[in-house]
Amino acid sequence: MTFSAHKCGICFQPPSIIIIYRDNSQGKTRQRIMPIRNFSKFSDCSRAAEQLKNNPRHKAYLERVSLRQLQKLYSLLRGHLEGQSLAESLEKFRREETIDPEEDMNKLDDKELAKRKSIMDELFEKNRKRKDDPNFVYNIEVEFPPDEQLESCAWDLESDEEI
Repeated sequence: MTFSAHKCGICFQPPSIIIIYRDNSQGKTRQRIMPIRNFSKFSDCSRAAEQLKNNPRHKAYLERVSLRQLQKLYSLLRGHLEGQSLAESLEKFRREETIDPEEDMNKLDDKELAKRKSIMDELFEKNRKRKDDPNFVYNIEVEFPPDEQLESCAWDLESDEEI
């Protein structure tokens, strides 16, 4: 049996994840409701998403659903349980999932650093150009105008002084 997921969503009452998928063996579109049990506003969304994705009853249906999407659904449910509106929960998730270029990642703990790295890896894969892409160019050469003023960085000056 092969299934291909089309849509994935969440129902707040009763708490459940709903997936609309296509059963490729029969050629039919179906819906599966997966109840969420033992989840509270104090639960870990990433752990709950991993448990659901690895659950033997639901594994075949969630094979092509990303772990990040399941984490987002659990995050929305946790926000609902905390009393937040859907818009507030979405905004909170968006803030957690974007990387601030000014943030000092040396000060993060291992868990937060791993989360930031996975976000960067996912963004890199999304923007990556592959050889079979239609606008792929193997060797790009760029000529910079010689009369334009070059900017220097503070770290360049510091490294010159140490030599």
